[in-house]
Amino acid sequence: MSNGELHIGVYVDAENIRYNGGYSMRYDILRRFAGREGEARLLRLNTYMAVDGERMKRDREYRERIRGYQQAVRDLGWKIIEKPVRWFVDEEGNSMSKANADLDLAVDVMLQSERLDQVLLVTGDGDFLQVVRALQNKGCRVEVLAFRNVSRELQHEADAFYSGYLVPGLIPSRGDVRVPWGEMGSRIRGICIRWEADRGFGFIRFLTAISARLWVTDTRQEDSPYESAFVHISDLPRELDTDDLPSRDIILEFDLESSETEKGGFIARRCTVVNRYDGRTGGLAKLPDRAVAMERGEGTDLSLEGEAEEIEAVADPS
Repeated sequence: MSNGELHIGVYVDAENIRYNGGYSMRYDILRRFAGREGEARLLRLNTYMAVDGERMKRDREYRERIRGYQQAVRDLGWKIIEKPVRWFVDEEGNSMSKANADLDLAVDVMLQSERLDQVLLVTGDGDFLQVVRALQNKGCRVEVLAFRNVSRELQHEADAFYSGYLVPGLIPSRGDVRVPWGEMGSRIRGICIRWEADRGFGFIRFLTAISARLWVTDTRQEDSPYESAFVHISDLPRELDTDDLPSRDIILEFDLESSETEKGGFIARRCTVVNRYDGRTGGLAKLPDRAVAMERGEGTDLSLEGEAEEIEAVADPS
């Protein structure tokens, strides 16, 4: 730390995130989250992206969209490190892509950590476990942010693990995007922190805004960035075993409505389970077909359409 500044580096394993729930992640929100500490200075903003070099040569539309997307990310202050895509066919005849950025990311973060106090690794890949330990041994605080298919060991080894689903606005919700996160009528995400099994209700805690005080989790504290919403068992998915509640491993997405009985209170309606970090599947909402294909790395038609959408999702045009 120099002159009271907290020097931070952010390293995004873009392909791991893209194929594991972070499709359409907004880089402007990610930057705000990484720099949420008032005295923070973001020294490194690195994202490791896959590029199909052969397709770049022959497909003009693909080339222009890739470059447009990359420029939009660069405009937000990120450095892009390209990794070549390699294609292969699996035993069932499906086309699969692979662009491994693990080594480049690991080398960069270790070399650059000499000037860093804190590192945010945006990946769920357990291959970075030793990197986390090495950074901690050098005196760096290491945080991890990811969405789904996250290594349990990586979560536990990091100084802090954040589910990207719970960061306001980091990825779109399935509700009306015109209603900002946390306002009445918005669709947001949180975790069940209390469950009264004999009475059939509980409370879901959610983050209202990106804050430096994420550690103030008690919603009764005035400086807490969290709020809680009442939830009745009738608004939970039937497939969800309520014996699993409360749980910080179950990410719930819900419509936020005002309470009719408590002034200023919230009610969670029409809940779905978007992810579980406990390895179970009970209550999980079915992924759209495209999301399933993305996570498997299948198909070439998805990528072009996806890049067009991601250009729009890099940052809020406003």
